[in-house]
Amino acid sequence: MPTTTARPEIVALLCDADFKRWRDTKTWTHRDGRPFSKEEQALIFRATRVELEEVSEQITRYREYLRTMDEAPEALQRFLAPFMEQLTKKNLGNAVQLMSKEERAEFDRLLGLTIEPVRPFTPYTF
Repeated sequence: MPTTTARPEIVALLCDADFKRWRDTKTWTHRDGRPFSKEEQALIFRATRVELEEVSEQITRYREYLRTMDEAPEALQRFLAPFMEQLTKKNLGNAVQLMSKEERAEFDRLLGLTIEPVRPFTPYTF
């Protein structure tokens, strides 16, 4: 049996669908409130199980991204705590000097997560 692949245009359209509004109104709309065109509605009705699963996987990855972003400030504090305990003069510059190359990479990653604004959900990004 041949493997079916998800069609990106359908996945993108499903990712932009406002499912909550659809449940309330039975009208397909984009997340920004625009109604789907007749062509877009026709595409939605041709979605396969593979495409619906792909949308679900992308939404799951986005939720994980949001969780990571939400937890980043606390994770950064936990990461820095052992370094700060070693210091008499507690400042970030002194803590960084104690870090190995790998620890510095993790510090940079966590710091980046705390600074970076949360990105909106976009198909095939997460």
